Amino acid sequence: MKTEEVIWGAVALIILYLAWKTIGPLLSAIFFAGVLAYAVLPLHRRLIQKTTPKNSALLLIAFVIGISALITAELVLIIKNLIISFYEDIMTFVSWSLELELPFGTHDVLQKLYSQITPKLTEYVQNYAFSVPKYLLQLVVFLATFYAFLSNSEEIKQQIHALIPGGHEDLGKKLLKRADVTLQALIRAWLLLNIAKGIFMTLGFWVFGITDFSTALLLGLLTMLFSFIPLFEGWMIWLVGALYLFKSGMLLKGIVLSIYGAVLVSPLPDFTIRPRLVAKEAKLDETMVLVGMIGGAWSFGIKGLIIGPIVLNLVVALLKEWKRLKAL
Repeated sequence: MKTEEVIWGAVALIILYLAWKTIGPLLSAIFFAGVLAYAVLPLHRRLIQKTTPKNSALLLIAFVIGISALITAELVLIIKNLIISFYEDIMTFVSWSLELELPFGTHDVLQKLYSQITPKLTEYVQNYAFSVPKYLLQLVVFLATFYAFLSNSEEIKQQIHALIPGGHEDLGKKLLKRADVTLQALIRAWLLLNIAKGIFMTLGFWVFGITDFSTALLLGLLTMLFSFIPLFEGWMIWLVGALYLFKSGMLLKGIVLSIYGAVLVSPLPDFTIRPRLVAKEAKLDETMVLVGMIGGAWSFGIKGLIIGPIVLNLVVALLKEWKRLKAL
């Protein structure tokens, strides 16, 4: 009997390992599909009252596809322009520096250095081009998983509650409630902050005279949408505006716009205002939320921005339960 158990245990471990290797590269897409499905769940439940769960999921996924197409197109264009502009500026600087008369063989040293840097820059640009198909594949998985989460939301909820061990239902429900409160706080904070970022970006581009108001309004909307994508955020928009001002010879305006964007759009609000909003909603300490976001991102990548605060909130719940049991 023991031999049979060992064999089946080994088989189970192999299957789990292969499953992990299969979904590992797609884990971020699946994770954020689950977060988005959770965020729109109240709207999904309202739509179910007028149609079926699958039709409601299809309507929401059609909306997400439209937004995703817009974000993908703008993301590709902006990143491409940034990389090309950066590459051209580097090459211009290289050509200029090689024309200078430098002492002590510095010219030869620079020439050797640039001969190594140039292939690296070219390789970076090529890697960006090849990463676009991977991004599109992640997007397909994201949309498919988002649909599956929504259309089976009630069954998933029942299965999660069924996994709570017998005799520990109260603790399980408390942990689920803490996770639910923290995730709701993160989503609300993200939404409110992103709307504010979009408004500030619109005002920035209009007041600084970079574009007319209608174009600035569009850029504000894109900032709001981009801010839902961890890592990219709104800095990509104001950076393009600052580069435009620098190239137009308006150095002071470019510097002021950079400061304005960094302080009011990103990254500063993400490490000051967002933790404060989440802490207020989830009834946590601001420092704990900030540590959870930074430590989570450090450990789990962009997923950690959400995982970190939730895990620390669960730790608080466990400590409170332990103290309660000790007091009995």
